[in-house]
Amino acid sequence: MGSSFNASTTNQTTNKMSTNTNPPVQKSDDEWRAILSPEQFRILRGRGTEPPNSGTYHHHSSPGVYTCVGCSAPLYKSTSKFDSGCGWPAFFEGVSGAIGRREDGSLGMHRTEIICTNCGGHLGHVFKGEGFGGAADERHCVNSVSLTFKRG
Repeated sequence: MGSSFNASTTNQTTNKMSTNTNPPVQKSDDEWRAILSPEQFRILRGRGTEPPNSGTYHHHSSPGVYTCVGCSAPLYKSTSKFDSGCGWPAFFEGVSGAIGRREDGSLGMHRTEIICTNCGGHLGHVFKGEGFGGAADERHCVNSVSLTFKRG
């Protein structure tokens, strides 16, 4: 679903929209289907959402790094994970340069989608100003299906 990546993205550090819409890892839908489960493909490539409170990493608290299920790029350190009560894994911030942003007007709402900058995979959405803390006062609400975990 390479066409879903053709939108402006935002640099996580500066929060400014970027026109870099061609991630380094690019595959056809058939190539993605060969390496992802049907649910991973639906969410990562089809911009879907897993049901709340259903994900493997929702209550996960081991030390390590959360990586992209599609390309293994490091996305989030476990030290930035927190329990927001939203039903999905929540993080204050991503690994520098790993998370892109783009406007998402689906479902009649204005939200900011977060994507892996390495492969363009859909991770979830980011919300600002909710008072959870962190330097940017953000909550990255991420689908567990979009992640893998490396202990360490």
